[in-house]
Amino acid sequence: MDVKEIAGLIHAGRTILFYKRRAWKKKRRQILRRDNYECQTCKQAGKYSPASCVHHIAHVEDRPDLALDDSNLVSLCGPCHNAAHPEKLKRIEVERREHITPERW
Repeated sequence: MDVKEIAGLIHAGRTILFYKRRAWKKKRRQILRRDNYECQTCKQAGKYSPASCVHHIAHVEDRPDLALDDSNLVSLCGPCHNAAHPEKLKRIEVERREHITPERW
């Protein structure tokens, strides 16, 4: 998968398809193995958490040229990955609020 293909997906608003490609899945496995399946943020704080996510330090939308670059990828646990994306958490909270029905007594 080359930079033009990744940039094309982003431009078309289909970034999610990048994460379904074989190239990303292979790279994700490599990074998790490289980091011993440990969250690197927790590790820096002297703690241990198993990593379940591979995070792009420079977001794919901003830097498609670094989408598969090892130096731009780090293994994180779910909570640390959520903390790295506060903009997504706010969107999720708003979506949840819209679906809550008023309590009835």
